[in-house]
Amino acid sequence: QVQLVESGGGLVQAGGSLRLSCAASGSIFSIAAMYWYRQAPGKERELVAVITSGGSANYADSVRGRFTISRDNAKNMVYLQMNSLKPEDTAVYYCNGDIRLGMGRGPFNYWGQGTQVTVSS
Repeated sequence: QVQLVESGGGLVQAGGSLRLSCAASGSIFSIAAMYWYRQAPGKERELVAVITSGGSANYADSVRGRFTISRDNAKNMVYLQMNSLKPEDTAVYYCNGDIRLGMGRGPFNYWGQGTQVTVSS
């Protein structure tokens, strides 16, 4: 089995910063793309950032220039550095990954349980 566990959420004032972490564990052969999503109350879940196994990153327009996604392949970790936070960034943030369990097995998609980020004005 594979688990993704997020950490680093919390309450921060507008203009502040937070760093989210996501640890992948279990029967992992390799990890392809990793993603951060978020879901605000009453809204659909949206893609925030994606990073490939090679380190190429892409971002939603709403966070580009403020958020940075990174990964440590040796530790099966992915991070989201969030700067210049705004109240509209308030949401539950989810880690998501495309993970291979062995040669020819996958990739399969997995979700973390989410971590709350609240930005006060």
